[in-house]
Amino acid sequence: MFLEAGLLTRRSVRQFDKDKKLSKADIEDLLKIAMYAPSGCNRQPWEFVVVEDDETKEKIIQIHSHASFLRDAAAAIVVCGDTNQQLDENFWVVDTSAAVENLLLAIHGKGLGGCWCAIYPYEERMKEFQKLLGLPENVKPNALVVVGYPTKIPVQPKDRFKPEKIHYEKW
Repeated sequence: MFLEAGLLTRRSVRQFDKDKKLSKADIEDLLKIAMYAPSGCNRQPWEFVVVEDDETKEKIIQIHSHASFLRDAAAAIVVCGDTNQQLDENFWVVDTSAAVENLLLAIHGKGLGGCWCAIYPYEERMKEFQKLLGLPENVKPNALVVVGYPTKIPVQPKDRFKPEKIHYEKW
């Protein structure tokens, strides 16, 4: 039941009700779940920048060519990794990606819509986000998660399970 009600029904949402905003409590609930993600040796190197300001959202759209739907969303959450807190080189990417997945599931669980937009591994995009958000040199942006109240949820594919992609013991 949980799978059908939660994991299997989450979709990337790109159409939002521009008039509905998120409360600070809702944002903190979402980020609490994101912070329960696993991380290498429990280092938890993630940092989050919440953007609700329309002017800043427009600047993000100029940086990220695939995020124009942010304009109508309630917020953007930029998930970042502190390289000073990671277990080993580039673990920040894996750890923050786990936090992104938790965040997306939390968004869906609250009846909201969300979409993961890649910042990493695009070096120029990463630099632009660091500059726009005033991130310290050791804090790297991984993902832009757009969140809001959905006006349209994409159709669920019939079945994404592909047994031919499973290999036991060896390829």
